[in-house]
Amino acid sequence: MAALKIIFMGTAELSCASLEKLAQDARFSVCAIVTQPDKPKGRELQLQASPVKVLAEKMNLPVLQPIRARDEIFIAKLRELKPDLIVVIAYGQILPQSLLDLPRFGCLNVHTSLLPKYRGAAPIQWAIANGDMETGVTVMKMDAGLDTGPVVATRRTPILPADDSQTLHDRLAQLGAGLLMETIPAYVAGSIFPLPQPKDGSCNAAKIKKEDGKIDWQLPAEIILNRLRAFTPWPGAFTFLKTETKPQLLKIWKAEITDQSGKAGEVLTADKHGLVIACGQNSLRILELQREGGKRLITEHFLAGCSIQPGTNVHGH
Repeated sequence: MAALKIIFMGTAELSCASLEKLAQDARFSVCAIVTQPDKPKGRELQLQASPVKVLAEKMNLPVLQPIRARDEIFIAKLRELKPDLIVVIAYGQILPQSLLDLPRFGCLNVHTSLLPKYRGAAPIQWAIANGDMETGVTVMKMDAGLDTGPVVATRRTPILPADDSQTLHDRLAQLGAGLLMETIPAYVAGSIFPLPQPKDGSCNAAKIKKEDGKIDWQLPAEIILNRLRAFTPWPGAFTFLKTETKPQLLKIWKAEITDQSGKAGEVLTADKHGLVIACGQNSLRILELQREGGKRLITEHFLAGCSIQPGTNVHGH
């Protein structure tokens, strides 16, 4: 049987595990990679290729980088390739119906939530921030809406207390790649059918903004800790320490809940046993933190170089 001709559309690191598996499997022939244009990064604003482009070039796969996926000339180029299937993972643009209709088996998308929950840009972060106990991956047949297409397959995984967005991202990337490889042959053979998403339980996972990382100490410690895990590594959970000159930004990397209580945002202890800050309910013992421009340190080392007195207040601006 001839290999299934696939166009792969992806941009973020999340897509790479699936691309690698597809490209190495003799059942599939990846005829083109579509990814977002190179973006200026860093202080020098040098153009940087997406993780998918870097991987595609390593594997000698042809790369297309349209500014807009709905561009007619670009769609005509894809049509010439006569793909059997288009696979889309973390590409970053909504695709027009004319593109979705192009392959004979349509377009399959891997989304890192159990749809219809967490449609949108940041399903991994919001699942952790909201204290969910599990999440998963969904393979769906795409339609013109935002993550609204019928579901072909799902796979679940627990969210562990030690998970942050990076560890969960890496696990879901592998889970999605494995599920995709199992699903494509069965879907193409017609032995599994896309089913409409349930009407209930949908919610939107809005794109993460830098301000989302700002800690509101009035919240219970459990909610703050979930948000800290959700926004690690980006944008990070941060607060500000009053100094004589200007408030100093502190990024908090790791913490644990304690049952001490006090006025929200007040430093309760700052010694070799740790840095404890009161929350709206209970408190957080800070285990690892970093000041702006400094290194990430365990609290004991941090306090050796930066004296913080009990009774000091930290705040969100």
